[in-house]
Amino acid sequence: MSGAVAPVAERDPGLQPERTRLAWRRTTLSSTVVAVLAGKTAVAGGGPVGVGVVAAGVVCCVCWVGFLVVAHRRIRGLAASAVPAALGRWYAVAAVGCVVVTVGCGVGLVLRG
Repeated sequence: MSGAVAPVAERDPGLQPERTRLAWRRTTLSSTVVAVLAGKTAVAGGGPVGVGVVAAGVVCCVCWVGFLVVAHRRIRGLAASAVPAALGRWYAVAAVGCVVVTVGCGVGLVLRG
């Protein structure tokens, strides 16, 4: 048995930020689909549009825009440097909150119909 150490492969620092950017884009696309389907369900319900439906639609749209702002800021931050900074706590909370509320409003609108 020799005392030689196996060479360690160099890690490409560009792969992780690229995967993270793609994950943000996929999540943004999913959030967009939920918002569009919720809007379509609210409009195509056939019955009278009540205050609750309008409120859920507005909340869904506001949260969708909020998530887009956070995601766009994060994607730009990942592209700006080779070693991106960590996502801030409040941005993470805002992103998760926006996604959860958008999905909740979407599910509520779908179950209404």
